[in-house]
Amino acid sequence: MNTLDMTPETSLEDVKESASEAAVEKYQTGFGNEFETEAIAGALPIGQNSPQQLPLGLVSELVSATTFSAARAFNRRTYMFRARPSANASRLTILKMQDWQTPPLGAALDPNDYAWTQFARPKEQADFVDGMHSLCGNGSPTLQLGMSMHVYLINRSMVDTAFSNADGEMLIIPEQGSLRVVTELGVLVVGPGALALIPKGIKIRVELKSDWARGFVCENYGAPFRLPDLGLLGSNALANAADFQAPVAAYEVREHSYRLLHKFGGNLWTATLDHSPFDVVAWRGTLAPFRYDMHRFAAIGTATFDHPDPSVYCALTSPSDAVTGPNADFMVLPPRWIVAEHTLRVPGFHRNCVTEFAGFLGAPDGPDAIGSMLHNNWVPHGPGAELFERSRCEELSPQKITGQPGFMVESRFPMGLTEYAMNAPEARPDYINRWGGFKKSFVAR
Repeated sequence: MNTLDMTPETSLEDVKESASEAAVEKYQTGFGNEFETEAIAGALPIGQNSPQQLPLGLVSELVSATTFSAARAFNRRTYMFRARPSANASRLTILKMQDWQTPPLGAALDPNDYAWTQFARPKEQADFVDGMHSLCGNGSPTLQLGMSMHVYLINRSMVDTAFSNADGEMLIIPEQGSLRVVTELGVLVVGPGALALIPKGIKIRVELKSDWARGFVCENYGAPFRLPDLGLLGSNALANAADFQAPVAAYEVREHSYRLLHKFGGNLWTATLDHSPFDVVAWRGTLAPFRYDMHRFAAIGTATFDHPDPSVYCALTSPSDAVTGPNADFMVLPPRWIVAEHTLRVPGFHRNCVTEFAGFLGAPDGPDAIGSMLHNNWVPHGPGAELFERSRCEELSPQKITGQPGFMVESRFPMGLTEYAMNAPEARPDYINRWGGFKKSFVAR
């Protein structure tokens, strides 16, 4: 609990300072828990969520991210106890989006493999919304299926501005620089190697903790991300619930002009407020933002020979079809030991019924290092010819993969590419040439 020096009888109108700074490194643990937190002692009502009069003159507001009758294990809803209801705002008006695009993208699907080097530092001033550049996507937020991948390139904090995304929940994956993400439910601090999961519709303000930042965002339009079932792996493996951290309540009660940006139906809308919308003093429920350190992913691998399927790296899943694939599966590829015997250590050649987008955190800048890549459904891919030749001749002693974690997102739906992705200076149209030098070793007997 983040407690200020107040008595329960104090009126909230007397509180002018923010409690968010004191809550920067305070978290609750667990994923999908029934959380309860208050920034002022006594702010939470006991025994009910909507009493006639709430403590401190607060108002109760329910936020539901799933249908009311969803199974208890998957039901996501939270009661917020705040200074003003969210309805206390001006009418929303439409703005022009910049490079943040939403499917359907309109371009013809491209079956070629694509790759990009690390995206360059922004030259113009850009905050989290201005600096979002869409790479690829599928589905539609209005149909509530599919996903998109974006890269953010930012050098400015959001000031007196809040953003909410009604189209999808967001996985924010920093690659360069750290972020302080102020949310209605508290504060998350994330840097390279960690991620932040922001539920659909929750307001955020993204602040820089360094002079600039770069990373990826997976925008999920389908079922909310959940922990995958473990089956025969048992009760402990992959991403463990105890390693997810939700913020404690923190609030701002400030009377000044504020801008609200709201993404809805692929468009950006704006409204004006006369107060900070981050005025939630207490909350309880199962809908919460999270942060997660990907180094804590408990990888499962072979102890004998050959590769397990990449599903063993699944940290979060937005399920769709049990046979043809997920709406979106988020995989973590952490530092780990490789010990398989009589086995090509690099991932082998394959064709897949799902689309794969991979990102490599910590890849060096420059034209020769791949920072991210896309393989659409049924497009063959695998190790480059030079790497393949070297790997099938190397000594198979135990090897440790070090450095920052990588990640991969799989979706059953093909990805369309944006003009930005295809024409960016970082695009590598020569990526397919990595297989051109393959040397045939087959000899008929």
